[in-house]
Amino acid sequence: MVVHHLTKDEARRIAIHAQLLDAPRPTDLVDVVDRLTILQIDPTAAIAPSADLVLWSRLGSAYDPADLTRAVEHDRSLVETVAYIRRPHDVPAVVAEIRDDLHHSARRWLEKNEPFRRDIVALLEKEGPLLSRDIPDTSVERWPSSGWTNNRNVTKMLELLALQGQVAVAGRKGRQRYWDLPERIYPGGLPELDPETARRHRNDRRLAALGIARSTGTQTPGETSFVGDSGEEAVVEGTPGTWRVHPDYLGLEFEGRTALLSPFDRLIHDRVRSEQLFGFEYILEMYKPAAKRRWGYFALPVLHGDRLVGKLDAKADRKGGRLMVNALHEDVPFTADITASVRAEIDDLAAWLGLEVTEG
Repeated sequence: MVVHHLTKDEARRIAIHAQLLDAPRPTDLVDVVDRLTILQIDPTAAIAPSADLVLWSRLGSAYDPADLTRAVEHDRSLVETVAYIRRPHDVPAVVAEIRDDLHHSARRWLEKNEPFRRDIVALLEKEGPLLSRDIPDTSVERWPSSGWTNNRNVTKMLELLALQGQVAVAGRKGRQRYWDLPERIYPGGLPELDPETARRHRNDRRLAALGIARSTGTQTPGETSFVGDSGEEAVVEGTPGTWRVHPDYLGLEFEGRTALLSPFDRLIHDRVRSEQLFGFEYILEMYKPAAKRRWGYFALPVLHGDRLVGKLDAKADRKGGRLMVNALHEDVPFTADITASVRAEIDDLAAWLGLEVTEG
């Protein structure tokens, strides 16, 4: 069995290349999403929605958010699933894996509410697409959460059905989702996969997007960062244990560039990997009181070459026509080259947003 021995520089460059954050920039939106496998949907828009920031950081100012809407709602070259945008060919594996892993409490709730499920599917078949507010709540048993999902029975049922491929997101009205039958949204001919085939597909796709990752680890909510036995084994100098690396990325020439990243960007999503490979500490501080924030409400990680070098604390004031730069935190001392490159990216971000840069 081959075990690859990598320096941290090599490991970082593999991760950056896999995430399309090296040079030259990619040019096709759908190809970018295909490579990344997912775009996380998050309503926070202190600067811009995360999905748009992720695509801008890859495609540059040529990216138009209307192109993403068109791809999802008209071309169907991309589809929205619960919390993510994906390529349609990834949906069968996601559905198969989630069906197999569905938590027993959710499974029990669905069984209790089988009449409710039938009502929703019948209504969508007759009148879809519909917003959740237009779907009556005929639940037999209410969703038990004491949190934000408490008593949101229609939304919870729709999301659970969507995760299992029984309904699908058809589009949006602002932040509200339209729902419909999957056969009206997804292309025909998508296969049904068994759980093991689905996991293998998902792990292979995830490793192609991450480049280098751990086989297993502590699971956190949302898309996992672990890839099972996909790829080939690697050891990275100065880090514990073993990694899995995508063999196609080994030995490639690397040309770095500067990028401002969404706090939800997959390059930094796995905080442990970020610290071990990049020496980069990051916490999203939007849920902290202002006085306890170190970097800012929605600080953007700063990539320069093959290093994560700092965080940009900025906010878009759309009414005032300004991109307010509150602080540029340097994790390493900025050289003149780093400063000039980061400032150019800030100017480009402002131009893309149609705003003027102002210092806070």
